[in-house]
Amino acid sequence: MTNPFILRLAPLAAALCLSACSLIPTYERPAAPVPAQWPGAAGTGAAAAELAWKDFFADESLRDLIAVALANNRDLRLSVLNIEQARAQLGIRRADQLPTVGAALAGSRNATGTGKYVSVDNAGFVLTAYELDFFGRVASLKEQALAQYLASQEGSRTLQISLVAGVAQGWLALVADEKLLALSRQTLATRDESLRLTRLRLDHGAASELDWRLAQSLAEGARATLAQQQRQRAQDENALALLLGQSLPAPARAHLSAVTLAQLRLAELGAGAPSDLLMARPDIRQAEAQLIAANANIGAARAAFFPRITLTAGAGSTSNSLGGLFQGGSWGFTAAPQLLVPLFDAGRNQAGLDAAKAGRDSAVAQYEKAIQSAFREVADALAGRDTLGEQVRAQQAQTEAEGARLGLIELRYKNGAASQLDWFDAQRSAFAAQQLLVLTQLAYLQNQVALYKTLGGGAPALQP
Repeated sequence: MTNPFILRLAPLAAALCLSACSLIPTYERPAAPVPAQWPGAAGTGAAAAELAWKDFFADESLRDLIAVALANNRDLRLSVLNIEQARAQLGIRRADQLPTVGAALAGSRNATGTGKYVSVDNAGFVLTAYELDFFGRVASLKEQALAQYLASQEGSRTLQISLVAGVAQGWLALVADEKLLALSRQTLATRDESLRLTRLRLDHGAASELDWRLAQSLAEGARATLAQQQRQRAQDENALALLLGQSLPAPARAHLSAVTLAQLRLAELGAGAPSDLLMARPDIRQAEAQLIAANANIGAARAAFFPRITLTAGAGSTSNSLGGLFQGGSWGFTAAPQLLVPLFDAGRNQAGLDAAKAGRDSAVAQYEKAIQSAFREVADALAGRDTLGEQVRAQQAQTEAEGARLGLIELRYKNGAASQLDWFDAQRSAFAAQQLLVLTQLAYLQNQVALYKTLGGGAPALQP
């Protein structure tokens, strides 16, 4: 199946390769400087670039937030305006290939040597300094503008991918924050109660001051953790609000307390081959379009060494008086071609060509860097998928073990078979395991979102 991006670049490629008068170097896509296979398992599942974000994210509240962000985000709005600016620039370059015709009315009155005055009036259509593009300078600039326009479109798609992933990861962080806050509040309540009971036992001589100080330390530690997580919760909501372009909607805020990370399901993804990234990722397509633009700029720089031919022409009526402008026999035609041959420019044209070639080489390096960066991002996400899933399962088992251990030690403590120190230590370990489980679940889900992003998911489909 033909890729839509290739179809969109077909006019540009045809101009670069087939134009007999073009001085643009023949474009050849650089070889991808990455291995042919991923370092880990690619997995099986849908291709991210073909999976719409509404199909990847199952949570309805998250879908609503992404829709809000796509409608309100200022960075995305700015990228759309950049597309409009590039489209207008392309229109200017296209217009340069056609003559500009205007209507003119002019009059002059000149003194002769005999003291008399001669009047000449003209009216008609005028074509001014139209460049006959025999060496493709104007056409090269048009091809450059077309490539820049396509690059701006791909830049907007890249921004949309980042926005979709950013909103998803921000929402996941808020869900984790809510769970961590609930754990911290529960732990603080438990430790405050333990502190109260320990104080009563101390007052009645059944506990030592060391036991009371330990209970006090644990309670204050839980209070500090709660304050830290409240601050993190507020900061995460502020970051999400920036992406949304507005405050968190009330329905989403209410949904936070009802959903858990374990309930948030994401679609399975297959990584495919590294070569698939060339067409799947809009940032790579953007880098290639910028490379094509730099290549076209060389054609314009080369054309500057050749003569420039311009044509000024007019057709209309000429008369010695305004009343005779439109009478029979007053019509005429003028044509004034001009040939400008560069003889001496102090090295300006050569410097322009050198700069264009250096720009092309820089664009090649940027293109290769974009491919390498994309390869690493996908490889990192695949490595995270392979290990974080196992880490979640192990952490879940540890949390269950710590919970069971706490229950057994608490039972022994109530029956005098375990010390209060053992009981406090079991509480601390169980709380730490619960926190780590939430953070590991968050890391796993955020890694899945990162994999979707790095594989090119979340952008609107290309139109043929």
